[in-house]
Amino acid sequence: MVAFTKDNLEILKKYKIVATGSTGGYIEKAGLEVEKKLSGPLGGDAQIASDVVDGKIQAVIFLRDPLGKHPHDPDIFMLMRICDVHNVPLATNTASAYLILKSLEE
Repeated sequence: MVAFTKDNLEILKKYKIVATGSTGGYIEKAGLEVEKKLSGPLGGDAQIASDVVDGKIQAVIFLRDPLGKHPHDPDIFMLMRICDVHNVPLATNTASAYLILKSLEE
C-alpha cells in the first residue's frame, strides 16, 4: 500500500483518505493526510464499511495478500460485501486500484 501511495501521491492528495489505524500510519509517512480509524482487527474495517453505507466514501482500495490469512478475514469480507451492496468500487489489487484512480481523474 505504501508503494502504491508513493507512486500516486499527487492524485491521492486530491482526495480525503480514510484508512485503518496501522495502514493509515504508513500512508501518513508516505506523505498524505489520513483520517485514521481503528486497527482492522479492532473494528476499523467495520468503521470504513459504515462510512460506505453512509455514502461518505467514493471508492475503496484494500490491497490484501490473497495467499495470506488475516485474523479479521470476516471483517474484510464484510467490507467487500458492503461495497458490492452499495455499488462502491473496490480494488483488492494494484491493477484494479490504478483503474479506480484513473476513473476518478476523468
